[in-house]
Amino acid sequence: MLNFITAPITSLLVWLYQLTGQNLGLAIIALTLIIRAVLLPITIPSIKAVKKMQDLKPALDRLKKKHTDKTKLMQAQAALYKQNGVNPSAGCLPQIAQIIVLIALYQVFINFIQSGQFDGVRPNMNFLWLNLSQPDPFYVLPVLAGVSQLVFSLMMQSAVKKDVKDPKNKEAKKKEENTLEMAQQISQQMVFMMPLMTVVIALKFPSGLALYWVITTVFSAVQQYIFSGPGGLIYYGNQLKARLQGLNG
Repeated sequence: MLNFITAPITSLLVWLYQLTGQNLGLAIIALTLIIRAVLLPITIPSIKAVKKMQDLKPALDRLKKKHTDKTKLMQAQAALYKQNGVNPSAGCLPQIAQIIVLIALYQVFINFIQSGQFDGVRPNMNFLWLNLSQPDPFYVLPVLAGVSQLVFSLMMQSAVKKDVKDPKNKEAKKKEENTLEMAQQISQQMVFMMPLMTVVIALKFPSGLALYWVITTVFSAVQQYIFSGPGGLIYYGNQLKARLQGLNG
């Protein structure tokens, strides 16, 4: 089904393997960087679009208070997006592309495990302490995959603040605060759920695929920092620091 992607990826990986002196680990790292470079034309606009969406949040909140009718609210939001040159769906494109590439790479590694070769080439699967066709026996890559995914997930978040302005009455204020707190808890759960899932998956996957995931996530985090800043990383870091100080105190 994905042969139109797996075939060129396999050929490129074989070429990089030969170019790097038959070092499959370095070939995977080089392949990762090449794939990310190819995805830059859709990734950078997506990051900028997400940043604009975060910047527009106060304006969106005002529209929600102004328009109780959902149809009028959607029209007002669409007009705001158009006025600021924002495409709300732009942030989904790189994620879809990443999933497709990850599935294609998984098929490439599975095909190798079954056949023992890449396009007739039987590569050396040893890299550092790893057999790249098998899961990491020391769990180093799964932990790195989870940590890097956590950092990236935190960077993707905007700081969540409990700031309720001009409440109509105490009951409305309490309700709005409860809603905000619930949204914050759900957001935090999702932030930590993805890294946990990444660790579990990396424990089962061939370490060559886990290596790709670590490199691509670190690349994503650096790219996110350059074009959009640290995001919620500082906010959640301060929250953790305050809790640790509270425990020590």
